[in-house]
Amino acid sequence: MGGFFGVASKRDCVSDVFYGTDYHSHLGTQRGGMATLNDDGSFNHYIHDIRNAQFRSKFDDDLQKMSGNSAIGVISDYEDQPLLINSRHGRYAIVTVGVVQNAEALEAEACAVGVHFSEMSGNEVNPTELIAHLINQGKDFTEGVTKAQDAIEGSSSILLLTKEGIYAARDKVGRTPIVVGKNADGYCVTLESCALPNLEYTIERELGPGEVVLVTPEKVERKKCPGDCMKMCAFLWVYYGYPASSYEGRNTEDVRNDCGKILAKGDDVKADFVCGIPDSGIAHAIGYAQESGIPYRRSFVKYTPTWPRSFMPQNQKERSRVAKMKLIPVRELIEGRRLLFCEDSIVRGTQLQDTINRLYTEYDAKEIHMRPACPPLVYGCKFLNFSRSRSVDELATRIAIKELEGEYKHLDEYADSTTERFKAMVDKIRERLNLTSLKFQTLDDLIKAIGLPKEKLCTYCWDGEG
Repeated sequence: MGGFFGVASKRDCVSDVFYGTDYHSHLGTQRGGMATLNDDGSFNHYIHDIRNAQFRSKFDDDLQKMSGNSAIGVISDYEDQPLLINSRHGRYAIVTVGVVQNAEALEAEACAVGVHFSEMSGNEVNPTELIAHLINQGKDFTEGVTKAQDAIEGSSSILLLTKEGIYAARDKVGRTPIVVGKNADGYCVTLESCALPNLEYTIERELGPGEVVLVTPEKVERKKCPGDCMKMCAFLWVYYGYPASSYEGRNTEDVRNDCGKILAKGDDVKADFVCGIPDSGIAHAIGYAQESGIPYRRSFVKYTPTWPRSFMPQNQKERSRVAKMKLIPVRELIEGRRLLFCEDSIVRGTQLQDTINRLYTEYDAKEIHMRPACPPLVYGCKFLNFSRSRSVDELATRIAIKELEGEYKHLDEYADSTTERFKAMVDKIRERLNLTSLKFQTLDDLIKAIGLPKEKLCTYCWDGEG
């Protein structure tokens, strides 16, 4: 998915942007970048491949060569960012978070009138460069950002580093958050609010859907009012968001605890221990254990010193090996036990299937019960880059539906937890994963845990409504 961090300050802010951007490392996997506006009005920027290394380690040397009172940084799924752009509005740096589903059509339209783009690997145009082209069509930055967001099918939150200050624009319907922070020297903008406390910023406010502001060291000036429609991605609270972050007033860890409690209230399973699949399943498991009275134990421990989330090889065989290396089982808390695992979600189930088989064959678990904290993922996300490299056909639900129907049909029924088709699909997934029992969180209960009205949430991956 990716994340960004920007600062406009009365003092040099490169260190703040470096550490603030690093706090988004859990959101991206391939590219990291920083751009600064120097005192003489020139720009400086660096981009590094972070597939096999942490963001911090790649930018240590660059920090000595960067300075400025305004800067932006980004962690990105796959495209190079920030980009430096020359335009009729002047020179600026841009970072984006989101996905442009109609990129090919927008590219063809631009090329037809003589515009040209650089290409990334795979013959793709960098979506951030495409968005910059759309912005350049406006009479100013505010109109340009509005034009870009109106043209994009998908989503895009944007930071522009300009000589006026930093323009921050939240996605048109607020699928991703933007939080404004403040300290004695100026302001910052961030996707993850967890980046603020240790850098001594306090939360000033959150931008509304489609809102555009200009951030300077002295003030945050609204350039475009927020819209009425919000469709915040609910999956941020389930998995992608960091536990210390809050969105729309709801802390992620607190929501996950509540998810676990709600799962336990509707459950009568007998188990010796409640366990969480590290990391995001832990908070759900703690909530389940608190509500059920079943002891919480760490039957798996994640080895964090050398296995950051950002390290994920492109080869499937190596990805599976890395996933295995990260989680170390504790035999004494597995052997002969009835274990109930809380997990954030089941996407494909491939790695989970391998893990469960190990628990039975290598560690002699007696029973394994699985309680995902969200409903089954029936639809592939088309608004954010949560599963860009995965085919929707690889979803555990789609595999089960194909086995049951021979083709993908009746998806609305399979997404409805009250139907017989839903029950049959869940049982197919349970059989494939070799689980003693499998029970998913219902969509109504997930929304209850989040605490926002359904109409303010994007639930497309579960029920097709985005």
